[in-house]
Amino acid sequence: MYKQNHLSNVRVVLSHTTHPGNIGAAARAMKTMGLHHLYLINPRHFPDPQAAAMAAGADDVLQNAVVCGAIDEALQGVVLTVAMTARLRDISNEVLTPRAAMPLVLQQAATQSVALLFGTEMSGLTNEEVSRAQMLVNIPANPDFSSLNLASSVQVMAYELSVAAQSFQPAQQLLQPAAHEQVEGFMVHLEKALHEIGFFTTQNPARMMQRLRRLYARARLEADEINILRGILSVTTEYNARLKARYRQDNDV
Repeated sequence: MYKQNHLSNVRVVLSHTTHPGNIGAAARAMKTMGLHHLYLINPRHFPDPQAAAMAAGADDVLQNAVVCGAIDEALQGVVLTVAMTARLRDISNEVLTPRAAMPLVLQQAATQSVALLFGTEMSGLTNEEVSRAQMLVNIPANPDFSSLNLASSVQVMAYELSVAAQSFQPAQQLLQPAAHEQVEGFMVHLEKALHEIGFFTTQNPARMMQRLRRLYARARLEADEINILRGILSVTTEYNARLKARYRQDNDV
């Protein structure tokens, strides 16, 4: 028996899907495993008759799908994002199997919103999209032919989540991480502060921010911790501004 109260906090996010039939098939895969919340980031064709045909009875999932213009919109309110990856990346978090990851996802979904993030059919997720995730998952497959159809990937993940739900036991003390938009606000603040204090003078800003995202993704910051860190950033930049002003004043004398 599915634990619907926990699965209801799980959203499936499909980014830049090109074929409407894959959206419908993904909706069908979701509904068979008790998932109902579908988010679409800039789909090429939606709504579309092919999507409805491939949904095969999961029309309610399609009708309630949320279409978003950007990834941050699709992840608003989410505290844990699981990104699907079919290839190794030079900067990444630990890559888990669905069987290992889904119990962890379900623990978080017991109280807060989580997202399973899937990329476009041809190239998967971009590095920028992956950087928004706190967990990476790879479906083990034949190394000589490892490409899974998008809807098949959704089906595997949804199945593993439903299996985890069968034996779900809530943790005694559950981490309450900050929502996606709070984390992103901190990352924007951090990058701005590092520019202001001259940290990037000898660093590659884009690559360094990737590494910092990885660090904070592992930390799973809570809202209070983000407020503390942003307070430190504000004091640091204010102090740096005063030093610069004093330097200009001294040089003018």
